[in-house]
Amino acid sequence: MKIDTQKCIGCGFCVRDCPVEAVKLVKKKAVINDHWCTHCGLCLRVCEAEAITADETMPADAVECDACPIKCWINADHVGACQRYRNESGRLVRLTPLHTFEEVEQTVGSDPEEVIRKPVVTAIGSGTTYPDCKPAPCILKENRQGIDVVTVVTEVPLSYSSIIVKVDTDIPIGREGDRIYVGKREVGMVETEQYGSKMLHIGGVNRLTGENGFVIARTVTDIANRKPVKLRIENGSRLTVQVGQPPIIDGEKATKMRVGCGSATMGLFAPLLIEAADEVIILDSHITGQMSRHVAGQFAGAKATGVRLKFKESTPGRYFGDHGSGWGGTSIENPADIIDSIDMNIAWTAMTILITETTGQNGVMFKTTQSGGLSEIPLSKTARTALKTISNSCEPSRVSAIYTAGAGGSARAGVTKYPIKLTRAVHKAKAHLTVGGSPGYVLPGGGITFMVDVERVKQGSFYWTPTPATICPLEYTMKLKDYEKMGGHVEAMKPFDAKKPE
Repeated sequence: MKIDTQKCIGCGFCVRDCPVEAVKLVKKKAVINDHWCTHCGLCLRVCEAEAITADETMPADAVECDACPIKCWINADHVGACQRYRNESGRLVRLTPLHTFEEVEQTVGSDPEEVIRKPVVTAIGSGTTYPDCKPAPCILKENRQGIDVVTVVTEVPLSYSSIIVKVDTDIPIGREGDRIYVGKREVGMVETEQYGSKMLHIGGVNRLTGENGFVIARTVTDIANRKPVKLRIENGSRLTVQVGQPPIIDGEKATKMRVGCGSATMGLFAPLLIEAADEVIILDSHITGQMSRHVAGQFAGAKATGVRLKFKESTPGRYFGDHGSGWGGTSIENPADIIDSIDMNIAWTAMTILITETTGQNGVMFKTTQSGGLSEIPLSKTARTALKTISNSCEPSRVSAIYTAGAGGSARAGVTKYPIKLTRAVHKAKAHLTVGGSPGYVLPGGGITFMVDVERVKQGSFYWTPTPATICPLEYTMKLKDYEKMGGHVEAMKPFDAKKPE
């Protein structure tokens, strides 16, 4: 990288963000240590004064790394931008050795022993522990493989609860942070997108105890029980979500979840796409891919086409998209508008360009004219095959949900006289928490905060009460000897009768 000291304003962003500390300020001007520099381009991208330009020729003793799209030039005895690879005598060496499971087992921690992985009985239909000091309604013992095992169950009313709804679609529904409404009542917010999914978070104790608590409790319960629920996004769409079903967005049923972002789609299908056209552009609201500049396209044999796109390029062939109601969830309504320019010194007359989305559901094909314009042509057979392959590789668009809650006082006091011992046993996998028989994921840190996939819980097992709170079936299963050590309510324990559980 080279710095124009006349343009440099000494803002320090290149110093702050450089991953290998190759830049420093000297007399309020940026200076680059060429031997440390990996040519990652980060300083160029953060420079407000556009004072930095990239070198065109890789140093003689450097090695180009192909572990990611950055393609660092790593100089001898130095590391790449990600700190994973080092150039040792012209050979890239991974700095962290390959680990066996035995080497990480202590960090990973133990799974619950097999004898306590399944509850003796579920809490579905068991009734609730209330008040806190009353033993749980069902404490059953069973001998498994010569070991006495006990399960304590209760249907727990939980004010500290919410539901995370995952909507698999690339159709825009709203911005991160937008409020979610049921009717006119606010129930949650739009969270971050996760790959090809929109995440909606509904509930939480602050909302449940607020003015809209009753409708929130009902909404969380209905979604968890897989009922259809109508939602409205602030500044966005109207949705009907039902766990296990495709979402209905502004009256239209979504059908496809994208196979990946535009870059990932290019990486997956480059050998097929190169047969479809001279240039391929995959529009996507997060990362749009361009075959001729993308590392996967070049690996497959794509040639330079002189095509430049309007979106901001992140790394070669990967462009940060935008959001809208157009192709691939972008603002591009007319696919040809993604092209900013075509350099006919590189391109050629009748060069073919295929533009599609990450679901492969829409596609259009052009050829270049002698003057560098575009003329639409019918999709070729190879283009149709490529689009069909992408589309068939997409999973169906559907709704799923994770119920999240914190097991409070009654949920623990009904199990044991010493709730802190139960909490510690759960985190040490000495006591196994399940929800309607389905394993819950216990979040790290204090307390017993858990998550469960509602599709693994018997439909209709969630309820709500006008405290307001949601109610879920919760089981703790452990060895009897561990239960006794934590001060369990052994006086209320009964043997399990498979024919008639109490």
